[in-house]
Amino acid sequence: MGEIITTGRRSLGLFGSIGIGVGSIVGGSILVLTGISYTAAGPGAIFAFILNGVIATITAFSFAELSAAFPESGGPYVYAKKLLSIKSAFAIGWLLWFASMVASVLYALGAGYFTTLLIKGILGHFPGVSAGWLTTARASQVIAGAAIVYYTVSLVRRPASGGAFANIGKIIAFSLLILGGLWAMTGESPESIRKDFSPLLPFGFLGVVEAMGYTFIAFHGFELIAAVAGEVKDPDKTIPRAMIISILISLAIYVPLVFIVTVAGTAPGQSIVDLSMQNPESVIAVAAERYMGKAGYWIVVIAGILSMLSALYANILAPSRIAESMARDRTLPRPLGEVSSKWGTPDKALLATSAIIIATLILVPDVSAAGAAASLIFLLAFALTQGIAILARKRRTPRPGAFRIPFFPYLPIAGIVICSGIVIFEGIKVPEAGIIAAIWLAIGGVLYYIRFGRSARIFDASSEGFDPELVRLRGRSPLFLVPIANPTSAEAMIEVAASLAPPEYGKVLLLSVVTTGEESPVYEEDRILGAQAVLREAISTSLEIGLNPEALITIAERPWPEIVRVARTYRCESLLVGLTSLARKSDERNLERLVNAVPSNVVMLKAPPGWHIHTARRILVPVGGRGGHGELLARILGSISRTGGTEVTFLRILPEDIDWRAAKKARNELFRYAEDHAGHVGFKVRIEKSGDIAGRIMKLAGENDLVILGIQQSGNRVRSIGDPALGIIHECPRPVLMISSRT
Repeated sequence: MGEIITTGRRSLGLFGSIGIGVGSIVGGSILVLTGISYTAAGPGAIFAFILNGVIATITAFSFAELSAAFPESGGPYVYAKKLLSIKSAFAIGWLLWFASMVASVLYALGAGYFTTLLIKGILGHFPGVSAGWLTTARASQVIAGAAIVYYTVSLVRRPASGGAFANIGKIIAFSLLILGGLWAMTGESPESIRKDFSPLLPFGFLGVVEAMGYTFIAFHGFELIAAVAGEVKDPDKTIPRAMIISILISLAIYVPLVFIVTVAGTAPGQSIVDLSMQNPESVIAVAAERYMGKAGYWIVVIAGILSMLSALYANILAPSRIAESMARDRTLPRPLGEVSSKWGTPDKALLATSAIIIATLILVPDVSAAGAAASLIFLLAFALTQGIAILARKRRTPRPGAFRIPFFPYLPIAGIVICSGIVIFEGIKVPEAGIIAAIWLAIGGVLYYIRFGRSARIFDASSEGFDPELVRLRGRSPLFLVPIANPTSAEAMIEVAASLAPPEYGKVLLLSVVTTGEESPVYEEDRILGAQAVLREAISTSLEIGLNPEALITIAERPWPEIVRVARTYRCESLLVGLTSLARKSDERNLERLVNAVPSNVVMLKAPPGWHIHTARRILVPVGGRGGHGELLARILGSISRTGGTEVTFLRILPEDIDWRAAKKARNELFRYAEDHAGHVGFKVRIEKSGDIAGRIMKLAGENDLVILGIQQSGNRVRSIGDPALGIIHECPRPVLMISSRT
């Protein structure tokens, strides 16, 4: 059996999910970005943090509703896959994978920097011990690499837990900074506090907007809860609560800390702007040392270490889950989507993600520009996610009790406008960020088209067949054209049409063509009445199986050109034709002309009266090469397998004189072909040697319930049924589906 169904363990409860959010949001960025925000907005920087918290909350509402609707790991990648397309999902997933990995590098380097400060402070108490090597950037890189390796091994060996130790430690450290500041402020008069905040907006409100652009990354992290949604218990309730609580905790730390630093962190007669201009990256450390003494400085160092480590944990975990989800959909190498049977974790995705993080740590010289690119990508993803949330509400009614965005659609629209505005600001302020994001996206585009695209589209087609709700969520309503000429085959054809185009998500158009000419003039009323009777019977059969088709009677000189005309006029996605009467060569030629003329997928059915598609449990798929019908075949197999219990045998017939090396290579190629096309269906592969291909297929067909053949395509894109296929159609003892993808 080829398809490996991989499932993770739902191990994260509310506190573990909050740990993921707080671990990533309350990172060391608050310690280095606060000073930059003061240089842009002065004391008004506090408004930048409050407004960014409001924006994050608005965005979190969209993430919460989407996560409750689609509780799968992957975050915005999953939402784009469900409501847009696999190509759009790849672009978003590829960008977010990069952004989270760059964030990991930044947090790892930050942890290394603060750790070197701590080690230097400790070694300073030992006379004669040199700490000179700790002043180099390489020391921070070594410590950063060690932290990445530690957390990777930790996450491989056990499911996500939220990084509880580092989270608790950093909250204690920040709490001490806030409590120490409040104690230092006890002697401050209201008038003194007003002076510290005067002027409140020295650079106007635009300064606040600029500070928002710099500091919004300090609220990145709540969305990582959505990225690991597949591991969250009771996701409908847990994910929304965890996101909002994580943002509130971050605000409860950020706003008081900014307030305290503004009031108690400056020397007499010194403004917070003056202090920030001197060394913006160390404002928090300098301020803490002023109002708490040397202990304040060391608390900042410890808070920096713990904040960076907890954020690093979350930003290794989240991109590995994005990679896992993408790999399952074939938009990344498939092994990355496998879950370790021993640990219950996506070990290969974790290892691959960490390897790229370490490579970036070593090779990328301008990490600050890459960090700006990561910030831009996150904001762009937030804007897109809120747009997707609006689409989701239009196309899917939330389950009773599931989280719903308040003040819909005004809040997500506001979120889109604000996030897009900050993206534009970031792009103008740091043009390198946009260039880096564009380069990474270009690399992904090349890989998608030359490596992942074909497999991804085929697997996605299988997913649409297996779960046709995807078709509706993506805003499609495919039309299936079924010409009805022979009442004896109508029931089987309608059942096939209903299977391939479920009534909730697609439409079926039944067509009856009344032919004209000397032999059958249009004024012969019995011919029109006969066509009406055939359609009436077909409609009755459709209603019995729950299908509500549309019906059409047309008058034409010949049936085949009329079928082509109707297919083109109504823009039919697929065409189902019966093969019960191919007694004449002219019928075969007309069928080939039809296949080459219609811009639709063509499915041709030969089945005995009374045959039902739901009885097809064993399916034989002969494969002559890569074929050109991958998406159509995958969609059909996915549709047939919805009821469960289906097994597909992919057959390759080789020449009798082939050597064992070539046979082994052919078997491996067939297995990869089967992995792509079977999708959600159990399968096996079979290699046979024979000089009579058609005869061998017909013999093996007797062991199965249905045979699916693909029409041959020549180099000039002309499709030909061919004598072997015609022989199988005429002589095969089992029902046959012959398929041809749209031209």
